[in-house]
Formats: sequence, structure tokens, C-alpha cells
Amino acid sequence: MRENRSTPAGEHRPVLLEEVLAVLEPRPGEVVVDCTLGFGGHAGELLQRIGPEGRLIGFDLDQENLETVRERLTSIGHPFTLHHSNFAGIMRAIGQENLEGCDMVLADLGMSSMQVDDARRGFSYMREGPLDMRMDGSRGRTAADLLNTLPEDELASAFLEIGDEPQASEIAAAIVAIRGEMPLRTTKQLAKLIQEAAPVKVNPYPLPGEPKAWQQKIRPVARVFQALRILVNRELANLKELLRVLPTCLRPGGRVALISFHSGEDRLVKAAFKEGLRNGTYTATSDDPIRATYEERGMNPRSRSAKLRWAKRAEY
Repeated sequence: MRENRSTPAGEHRPVLLEEVLAVLEPRPGEVVVDCTLGFGGHAGELLQRIGPEGRLIGFDLDQENLETVRERLTSIGHPFTLHHSNFAGIMRAIGQENLEGCDMVLADLGMSSMQVDDARRGFSYMREGPLDMRMDGSRGRTAADLLNTLPEDELASAFLEIGDEPQASEIAAAIVAIRGEMPLRTTKQLAKLIQEAAPVKVNPYPLPGEPKAWQQKIRPVARVFQALRILVNRELANLKELLRVLPTCLRPGGRVALISFHSGEDRLVKAAFKEGLRNGTYTATSDDPIRATYEERGMNPRSRSAKLRWAKRAEY
């Protein structure tokens, strides 16, 4: 879900913070829903701006994130409520707060830097750990469960359609061939298999701005890991549900900002906002995605793939 990316110095700084504040325009007394709390960077800034008369409602599937965020937001001193839940339940949460709707919705999709950096979670192909990848470690099937049980055609379809991996069939075939003798259990085990099944012809002399040799080499690994994470956590299905109920959640004139890091997510958001503009649900939307500045990309490489799109609900 969210990507509160960390800087090289280790400081957790939310992606596109200034841009999010600019499009959401938080005002004192408003109600804001942060669908993906992460480390709480966006939530903290929004809570300060809506003040003691406002209210923040936050969601996160990761219980560890919630405890960290609760401490951070408590220090600000303004009202907030946190939910250990998926943001697909946004309508239920708003009803539990006895509210008719909210003024702002933010979702920072993807992983948090804390999850990436924790080898025990299995999100990173750079660190040895179990093939878990669950945002909520207390429920659901792990990445290892899916890799060792799904039919070859389903694996290939996921790697191609979700991960945009051109060698999806070769990778799926290699997984099925090996799992009968040695079930896949660890991140490094899977990364090695992918590199062997989908070798990359590396350009050792890339032009400025093009991927370096090592980045080219691990691209199939990165795509498959991303596809698996999205599959494990049903991220596309949950995003579709959020986009469906957004108009009902937002009060007249309400604003929404969604940050995506995956082409499939961005296409869903773009299409939903475009349709909302066409049918009059939204009065304005972003023409093009807002990207991180050169300075932010330099400080925080994980922000390079971030795309921010926004929409404003009609005043009725």
C-alpha cells in the first residue's frame, strides 16, 4: 500500500509532500482520511493543518505501522482515529465516526520504507528473508504459498499483466519445474531463479539517465517481486473499490490525492478520474501526473516512480 520513502540519511520523509498539501489544500476544521498511513508523515502534516476542530481518520494493514503513527500523531494533540484495516472499508469507518463524509482523501500506494528495510517481511530482493510479502502478517496467503501452489498459467499471467514482465512465461515455467523438488521459501532463492530463467542483455555503457548495468540486470526480479506483492495483498482490487466509493465518501467540494508507483494503478486512477469528470462527479482533475522534483529524486531515489493524480468533487 503506501510508500513513505526514507532518505539516504534514514529520515522518513513522505513522497511528494509539498505537492500533496498544495492539491488537497487542508483547512482548519476539515475531515481528512489517510488511507495508507505508513510512517505517518503525510498524516502528521495534514493533522497539524486541520487543527483541533478537524479530524483525521487513518488506515493501515500493518499493525507495527499503527503503533508508530499513533505515538507520532498523539504528540500533535489534535483529534484522530486509526483503523487496523484496508482502505476498502472507508465508508464503514466514516459511518462509525458518525460523519456524513470527509473533505479530503489521500492514498500513498505501495510499500513503506520500513517494510522494505525489514528482511523478515520478504518484500526486498536485496535482503535474504522469507517469501511473505503480506502487509498484514496476521492473515492471508504468503508469496511462498502462491508460488508453490498456483498453476503455471496463473503465475505467468500475474507476472505479465501485473508486473509487465516480458519473460513471464519462462519465469513461471522455471518456478513450476523447481518447486516439486525444492519449494521456494526465501527471497534470495527466488531472485536467483528469476535471473537464471530470464537473463538480461546488459548495456554496459548506458547513456546519462538510463538504467545502470546492475539495474538492467535485476529488472525482471523487481517486476516479479512487485507483481507478487500486489497479488498477495489484492492491491488492484482494493484500489478499484476505493475508486468506486470515493464520490460517496467526499463531501461536496472534497478533494482526493492518490500517489501510485505502478503503471496498472496509475491507469486505474486516471480512468476513474476521467470518467468522473465526464459524468460531472468531479469538477476538476489533474491532466497529467505530478512527479517528484529533481531535488526530491536526488535525496530519495524511491520517489522516482511516484505519480500523483488529484480530483475535486462537484459542489453539490
